[in-house]
Amino acid sequence: MLNRAVLVGRLTKDPEFRTTPSGVDVSTFTLAVNRNFKSKDGEQQADFINCVVFRKQAENVKNFLSKGRLAGVDGRMQSRSYENKEGQRVYVTEVVCDSVQFLEPKNNSQSNNQPKQQGQAQNNPFDNSDDEFSDLPF
Repeated sequence: MLNRAVLVGRLTKDPEFRTTPSGVDVSTFTLAVNRNFKSKDGEQQADFINCVVFRKQAENVKNFLSKGRLAGVDGRMQSRSYENKEGQRVYVTEVVCDSVQFLEPKNNSQSNNQPKQQGQAQNNPFDNSDDEFSDLPF
């Protein structure tokens, strides 16, 4: 059997961080992962994948990732269910991350639309101003 998920996408919002009662750090976030095709009207389509990461990686995610940042995850798919406050059964499918890669430098958090500062390298490999993810609505 094989259960592996490898994704690259942008965070749809800042990660949520908490510590379990047993003291384990947990970060959850959602990645917007573009599909390889566009809709009939030319709109880029994306899947929104829930991710969860534990322990030291959870703390790193909290400290270094934020809304709109490009990240890569490697992990496994997991399904679970719980009962919400209204007594309804809720089913969740998420990627439990073994590893999270930060694919942009932290100082690249400025908007891609702002002009480049003088002296900044013109061929920055992390400049994503015209990549396929730059048109996501967040």
